[in-house]
Amino acid sequence: MAEHTTAPKPPDVERVALTETAADLLRSLTRAHGPLMFHQSGGCCDGSSPMCYERGEFRTGEGDVLLGELRVDGVPEPVPFWISASQYEYWSHTHLTVDVVQGRGSGFSLEAPEGVRFLIRSRLLESGG
Repeated sequence: MAEHTTAPKPPDVERVALTETAADLLRSLTRAHGPLMFHQSGGCCDGSSPMCYERGEFRTGEGDVLLGELRVDGVPEPVPFWISASQYEYWSHTHLTVDVVQGRGSGFSLEAPEGVRFLIRSRLLESGG
């Protein structure tokens, strides 16, 4: 099995979070599909949006970094958020917030049939992070 990398972080620095709208959608998707995960490839087209999968449906590998685990009230297990190592290098100085907007996302991401899509909003990390 391939080794994975966890994003380095100083204590108490959150790297990824959810809006309440995204948390609501994750609650609904978890009820329908069971444990979930995100992967952010940073590629073109659909790869530029975070993709939500049933846990284990997308195989992570050496080229992926575990950015964080999203904890959502009403969701029994944290939702891991993976990012490709190359995208992590590019975004290493940012905090990512997963949000939801109207519109059709990827056919591979679980929210696609709902008429919405996940997207990332970013901001610079506070100093020291």
